[in-house]
Amino acid sequence: MRAPFAALSGLIAGFTALCVAGLVAAAVRPEAGPVTAVGGAVIDRTPAAVKDFAVRNFGSDDKLVLQFGILVVLALFAMAVGILALRHRWTGAAAVLVFGVVGAVSAAGRPEGRPGDVLPSVAGALVAAGVLCLLTGRLAPVHPPSPAAGETEAEEQGAFDRRGFVVAATSAAAASAGAGLLGRRLQASRLAGAFASRGDIVLPAPASPAPATPRGAGPDIRGLSSFTTPNKDFYRVDTALVVPRVDADRWRLRIHGRGVARPVTLTFQDLLGRELVERDITLTCVSNQVGGPYVGNARWIGVRLADLLREAGVEPPSRGDPADQIVSRSVDGMTIGTPVEDVMDGRDALLAVGMNGEPLPFDHGFPVRMVVPGLYGYVSACKWIQEIELTTFDAYDAYWVGRDWSREAPVKTQSRIDTPRPFAAPRPGTVQVAGVAWAQHRGIARVEVRVDGGEWHTARLAAEAGRDTWRQWVWDWPATTGHHTLDVRATDRTGATQTDKRVGTVPDGATGWHSVVVDVT
Repeated sequence: MRAPFAALSGLIAGFTALCVAGLVAAAVRPEAGPVTAVGGAVIDRTPAAVKDFAVRNFGSDDKLVLQFGILVVLALFAMAVGILALRHRWTGAAAVLVFGVVGAVSAAGRPEGRPGDVLPSVAGALVAAGVLCLLTGRLAPVHPPSPAAGETEAEEQGAFDRRGFVVAATSAAAASAGAGLLGRRLQASRLAGAFASRGDIVLPAPASPAPATPRGAGPDIRGLSSFTTPNKDFYRVDTALVVPRVDADRWRLRIHGRGVARPVTLTFQDLLGRELVERDITLTCVSNQVGGPYVGNARWIGVRLADLLREAGVEPPSRGDPADQIVSRSVDGMTIGTPVEDVMDGRDALLAVGMNGEPLPFDHGFPVRMVVPGLYGYVSACKWIQEIELTTFDAYDAYWVGRDWSREAPVKTQSRIDTPRPFAAPRPGTVQVAGVAWAQHRGIARVEVRVDGGEWHTARLAAEAGRDTWRQWVWDWPATTGHHTLDVRATDRTGATQTDKRVGTVPDGATGWHSVVVDVT
């Protein structure tokens, strides 16, 4: 049977395509690789509800799941093309080229796409088509069966040169693997400058340091989230399949647009030379479900964005300027729209360069990102930022707004039970029920807990570190044996208590009370 060998030929050709494309992408740029390009195109065209499902169920692994899915589809396609090429060799080769065109179009069509981005997919497809023709050619019968031969006899008469096929397949696979390894080494060499630039950075002492964390702001309770979220544990939700590795020495930020009297271009050293401020600020992703993990608190160091805008001649729309939206653009093509009024109303909206005492991690936007307290990340927290354009909401829809999310998205008052965990089995007696609550830029005034739909009990609040951070809380529950449901709700400093009405994250954030079911035994 030649079909399994034909399918193997297709797989080897697909492997060749990826390895050659990876080698060329190392010379062009990593984001131009076909898997990354096609994956990015898939993300761009995925409905908001599907993206929300992926984030909710896979978290930061959603990109790995997508890439794995693309590779599975590619493998199945490659095997099918290999079997097709067994009888129609040139048709199979044409199918490989069509797949290369898909990758090239996806790469060039990305928001940050460049003309050279088509090269990895095209080169990979051309070489793969040649490999497929070579291998399927080795499957041709040495002696074509006679028309009168029976099935068994035809199989024997139509035997192919197995030894020659094995040699050709092994050689092609080895050469492809070598190309792939070379591509990885070239890519690592190319990225060395970015890693070196981050390693060389010494953050200056902030001119305006963060106030000391109040004693008791982070109670030592087992299972309770720490007041400051370590960088390695801070949530990451974005659309970048390949984390941008930007060389800080080459980084530039351009500020321009409507109402900008004096356009500005800044280097990383320009920012470090300015007055730096340090603040504790809690960030929340709009994809965070009630009780979800996509919220974290960090100590950020950066430059006040409002100061930069004023120096460029910008005033908020309340003072008559034409622009009401800041469109920030990332090096990966992401666009995020932020209300000008919110950035310039006195809150600590930052162009952050540091996170928890060190330069920003690459995953969290190195070398520079935006941090605006009180707004969900999709309208405020542009990572790997390289451009700020002043415009209007009527004139331009940023990435997520064009995908059914709201233009403006202040963070909603929310609370979460961290301990006990769902389906925990604590013993009767005093059980510490503890968690976090947040209402950035408004602050938390009260947290209440109830058991089995009964009366609400006021929890003890940890010391407040600021109205832009979350707040820990704890309630000592006199637990009795049985099956119980715990609910929590928070009230912010405007007097508004979070609603019990459950709604999903689209279009501007989830609402509802977080509940935990436990069995006291």
